[in-house]
Amino acid sequence: MEDDFMAQAEDDLQTVEFIRAYLPQDLKSRFTDDDLFYFIDLLADYYVESGLLDAEPDADGFVDIDTESVAKAIAERARKEKYGDFSPEELIWVVQGELEFGEQE
Repeated sequence: MEDDFMAQAEDDLQTVEFIRAYLPQDLKSRFTDDDLFYFIDLLADYYVESGLLDAEPDADGFVDIDTESVAKAIAERARKEKYGDFSPEELIWVVQGELEFGEQE
């Protein structure tokens, strides 16, 4: 179990590093690493709660993800949890970066 935890922590760290490099220059200072870890957790929750992880892939093996809807949902949750006021326009870069990182694996 400790090995699983350590592997997940390493994956999250690599994801944060990838997203940080993926962000446009004007947003790099907007997000701390803690912010990015927080949003990675929100994204994981969103994928589970929305049923995206159980969605059937299309003929090419892809599941269509509406990144704008995802960004809006995590922006609303961050506000609701009083984490901060982030716009969906800012968070779409985090969502897309996380998805791009996942495509590499």
